Amino acid sequence: MKFISNYKRSAFTITIIGGTVFLFTQCVNRERTEPETKIELTAFAGSESCAGCHKDIYDHHIHTAHYLTTRPALQQYIKGNFETGKNEFDYDSGRIVKMEKRDSGFYQVGYYEGTERIIRRFDIVAGSGSKGQTYITRSGKQLHQLPVSYFTAANKWANSPLYPTYPVIFNRPITSRCLECHSTFAQVTSEPHFEPEEFDNRIIYGVDCEKCHGPGARHALFQTQNPSEKKAKYILNPAAYSRQQKLDLCALCHGGRLQKTKPSFEFVSGDKLSDYFKVDTTAPNPDNIDVHGNQYGLLKASKCFKESNIMTCTTCHNPHENERGNVALFSQRCMTCHNPEHHNTCKMTESIGSSIAQNCIDCHMPLKPSRSITELLPGDKTPTAALIRSHLIKIYPEVSVNFKPHAHKITQ
Repeated sequence: MKFISNYKRSAFTITIIGGTVFLFTQCVNRERTEPETKIELTAFAGSESCAGCHKDIYDHHIHTAHYLTTRPALQQYIKGNFETGKNEFDYDSGRIVKMEKRDSGFYQVGYYEGTERIIRRFDIVAGSGSKGQTYITRSGKQLHQLPVSYFTAANKWANSPLYPTYPVIFNRPITSRCLECHSTFAQVTSEPHFEPEEFDNRIIYGVDCEKCHGPGARHALFQTQNPSEKKAKYILNPAAYSRQQKLDLCALCHGGRLQKTKPSFEFVSGDKLSDYFKVDTTAPNPDNIDVHGNQYGLLKASKCFKESNIMTCTTCHNPHENERGNVALFSQRCMTCHNPEHHNTCKMTESIGSSIAQNCIDCHMPLKPSRSITELLPGDKTPTAALIRSHLIKIYPEVSVNFKPHAHKITQ
């Protein structure tokens, strides 16, 4: 029986982050220098270099889901259990994948009828673990997704999203478009349109400072050599962007399945998204938008967004802080517009009382099952959907009837 076969799909669905790609908005002046050639790894300084001048921001940001959306496969980042009896996924018919810790690292090992048939190393962790994680292995210059992921809601290993259960494969290609949303930068070394793509063995993990502020090597060098210069040079400041520039920055990864017209990683903070992707300008039916991956599409369909000329993702989200689950905090941001002074309050306020202001989110942005992020758990015949916060802000009658305003800490 053949344990693996080639699988030529060019994209994969990653369990992730449940929030939007946020904008960094503090302390630097917008002074953009357009690159003459494509961006190289040498243009980046790494977010650690930011800590010298922006330590408080850096110390908070490294705990966010964005920063943790890819990390090296070290024990502190892998959520799944490697203990015997808790470290395997049974595909039936004698096929089992075990997660094993060996002297040289962590591995997914394929067994058939008790005999080891294939072994692949965990090299990259993709996903902060808020919803789950999937894992990437290096094979020469190529990157492949491993067959077993981790599903946080069940605290179990699970079949990777949209992965076949027969045959069990270890070679689904990772593309530059995957990494464009799950890392700050990865260098593609293969020629355009060559598949599977090949990569440099270095990667700038996570969505870090330079994803939103632009490559910072020149900035870090200048500020280090000129410590008395208070005006930030050679760095981007999203706070100075137009509304659409801010939205485009988030939509790069939270705007649905975008078809790129230029190579990945050429888009830089402040650019116009439609210069790099085919952007559908028609108003989509929100019922057809999955809660995962196109939060921007759902937000655009919301009355709050349509009636505002300033609302962006950072109206609600602080990009530097891990605010996940802080329902009361997000609700207070709703109250900046929905308050008596603006003659715009929830119609249930009178019946529920003032405590309603502590939880606008669960009623008007409820958790919904994703159609694309589904995990097959051991022993199940049908996948379990991840619950993700809807960004279609509206009245949900079926939710409000069971509303409990005292619940303040619910996972987004």
